[in-house]
Amino acid sequence: MHQWYLSYNGQQTGPLDTAAATAQARANPAGHCWRAGFAEWIPISACAELTAAAPGALVPAAPPPTGLRRSDEIDYRIYGEDMQFVEIELDPGESVVSEAGSMMYKDASVQMETVFGDGSHSGQGGSFVDKLLSAGKRVVTGESLFTTMFSNAGGGKARAAFAAPYPGTIIPLTLTNYRGRIICQKDSFLCAARGASIGIYFQKKVLTALFGGEGFIMQKIEGDGTVFMHAGGTVIERELAAGEVLHVDTGCVVAFTDTVGFDIRSVGGVKSMLFGGEGVFFAELKGPGHVWVQSLPFSRLAGRMMMAAFQKGGSKDEGSVLGGLGGILSGDRGF
Repeated sequence: MHQWYLSYNGQQTGPLDTAAATAQARANPAGHCWRAGFAEWIPISACAELTAAAPGALVPAAPPPTGLRRSDEIDYRIYGEDMQFVEIELDPGESVVSEAGSMMYKDASVQMETVFGDGSHSGQGGSFVDKLLSAGKRVVTGESLFTTMFSNAGGGKARAAFAAPYPGTIIPLTLTNYRGRIICQKDSFLCAARGASIGIYFQKKVLTALFGGEGFIMQKIEGDGTVFMHAGGTVIERELAAGEVLHVDTGCVVAFTDTVGFDIRSVGGVKSMLFGGEGVFFAELKGPGHVWVQSLPFSRLAGRMMMAAFQKGGSKDEGSVLGGLGGILSGDRGF
């Protein structure tokens, strides 16, 4: 459980548990907050953990922006600390779109339908060409042609829940707070209120595309509703001022607003490249704008699992001259 510290006009309070910090932050968001894992104090209003992602707390939908709203308005709760899932409350006729295989449970009145593309035009008069373009964008970003839409067909409120695919943090985002658009890594999207559009974002610089860790193509999520992303480990948010630069491991970049410049830089000399253990390049994020950074990229987790996996004759990095028998005797493996 995290211990939080809040600051208002130079007056600091804490440590507070998550529930107490959330209650105080919602009562007065005009301050700053900090906990272990944050590089610096951040505005409470920019901290999703206190303002929008308190485990087990019902979060009302954000008020609709002026003008026509395309996305459904949904309420939600986020449960858990390390292995999180989000429970979405749907009014009659409301829908949520998710990646295939992410559903955890749903009420019987929630109908599940496989849709072509990202579902942003479903039930809103979109033409076949619109849906085809939407599906094409998903294929280019490495996703399936189809998504799954969950709609409340009953007469009362209903719920559907979606689980994160590996240990980490679910990040709720109201797109209107970020000028209606964010750029994210290809596998970070979990689910969203119907109406969000999932497109493609091309890296303009060749070197950034080749060595930036996210490839030539990233996802561009647009709309005016609520979107849920998933990131590995702990997530830190940073609001970069104009010209402010943040250097990040290429795999740790989760998302950023479209005002942030994304480039790559060499880690330094030949010795750092060969023996530093941090790769050859790191990502350079330049403000102004908002960025999300994860502590445990899935590629890093998968790499460690592969290194620790049982291999014939013993693993390369563990055990002794006894090979597999040495691993069994040391307690690392069973029969």
